[in-house]
Amino acid sequence: MRVALLTEGARPHPRRGAGDWCDRLAEGLPEHEFELYLLTGTESPPSDSRPLHGARDLALRGRRPRGRAPGALRARRYARAYEELVRALVLPGERARFGAGLYRLAALAREGGAALPAFLASAHARRVLERTWRLPGADTSGGQPLVCDVLVAADLLEQCLRPLSAPWYGTGPGGLGGVDLCHVVGGGPAALPALVARHLHGVPFVVTEHGPHLREQYLGHREAPHRWPVRALLLSFFRALTEEAYRRAAMLTPGSAHDQQWQRRCGADPARTRVVYEGTPAVDRPAAGPEPERPTLVWAGALEPERDTELALHAFARVRAELPGARLVVHGEEAAPGYRAHCAAVAERLGVAAAVDFAGRPGSLAEAWASGTVAVFSALSQRSPRLLADALLSGRAVVSTDVGVAREVVGPTGLLVPARDPRALAGACLALLRDEERRARLGLAGRLRAQERFAVEPVIGAFREIYLELVSQYPAYPGGADGRAPRPFARPAEYWLADGPRAAGGAEGGADDAGERPRADELAEAV
Repeated sequence: MRVALLTEGARPHPRRGAGDWCDRLAEGLPEHEFELYLLTGTESPPSDSRPLHGARDLALRGRRPRGRAPGALRARRYARAYEELVRALVLPGERARFGAGLYRLAALAREGGAALPAFLASAHARRVLERTWRLPGADTSGGQPLVCDVLVAADLLEQCLRPLSAPWYGTGPGGLGGVDLCHVVGGGPAALPALVARHLHGVPFVVTEHGPHLREQYLGHREAPHRWPVRALLLSFFRALTEEAYRRAAMLTPGSAHDQQWQRRCGADPARTRVVYEGTPAVDRPAAGPEPERPTLVWAGALEPERDTELALHAFARVRAELPGARLVVHGEEAAPGYRAHCAAVAERLGVAAAVDFAGRPGSLAEAWASGTVAVFSALSQRSPRLLADALLSGRAVVSTDVGVAREVVGPTGLLVPARDPRALAGACLALLRDEERRARLGLAGRLRAQERFAVEPVIGAFREIYLELVSQYPAYPGGADGRAPRPFARPAEYWLADGPRAAGGAEGGADDAGERPRADELAEAV
């Protein structure tokens, strides 16, 4: 079957390792044909090294796509659809109309080509936004919008809605209407093309989030360079987009049960949710070698208040009082300006500065874990399982605060303590530093647990099953089969022959249009 991978990032690979993950998925399922559709940050020159066959990209920021503004009659249609979408963002009573406005804009964009970005950047669209944003009853909890807010928000909304005008729709070559399944990796704007393909062609889609995109937006906008009214409007857009994607997705595959709870709070159906852990090739990495001669606690992560390095320092001061020869090695780069100097001052005030080594960014995580006797995590929130899983794979015993995904990842193979409790963290570290046999037992158990949960093979097997299950449940008319009953798979084998309907009428608007997937209401009538 043909699978379209939709994700957001930068060429040649998406951000945060999603490109490597997509590559591993495509390599593990060679029986399927994968195509990558990438939403990039800015325009970039062509690359000879692309992760998947047939990769296509669209710049979300920077210079908008070229195109003429629509004429007066068509502009009024654009304005009505845009007003419906904006009303859903600012009027609490009309939030359910977000999908209708979105799909109307998508249909107009398909008719008018690049006219949608030109309209969204026009003064007409800004007037619609300003008038709607200031309607009685509009949510102004972030403050009353000023003219500068309208200008900034109009520009940002144009960038967010660019995927609606991407040349990716239809049943011709490169069109999402010709694929059997869309797989959205990361959520957010990457879900827009999948929503449009489902609405226009009935193509089912899967959403995989290794950390919910909406949660990242909420965290990121705390320090956004915009005024609060603009931030509130953007968060309303991403919240509505997330709810629509969760509602329309055939399957949601969060990267942890912790993420699954967030998705459920945003309206995800538990019956269409299946946890699939993010596989990593690190499971094949050998365990760390012999422990260092001196008892050493190793801490790794970004140096920022959320990781609470101060808690590790206060706990280490208690450990040092019991074991004068103990050391603390801190690996990581400064993520909050001045936080490293603050931590160094805390260590100096506690009298342990000589035994604390701020080692900076390690050559590899494997080297970081090998430098310690026990791996310590002191974060206030642990959103991603990646770092914890990597520590477990090293074979070192792990002590972590009981937050986020920690209990789910570590389970009974490590020690969990309450957050912001240096006494409990120090006690757990001392218990392991004083018991070599217990350290070895927990280290081995943690490594086996991580290998079982985060191996690549279970991930590949899970998506092989999900793909077949979903495509079999979403019947479609094969090419040239007007009036015939739906079949369980999107395309019969004959469809892919050189002389089949694909070769005869694969172009947009050709004979292949007769083979488009029926809409949901058509399927209901056919059944």
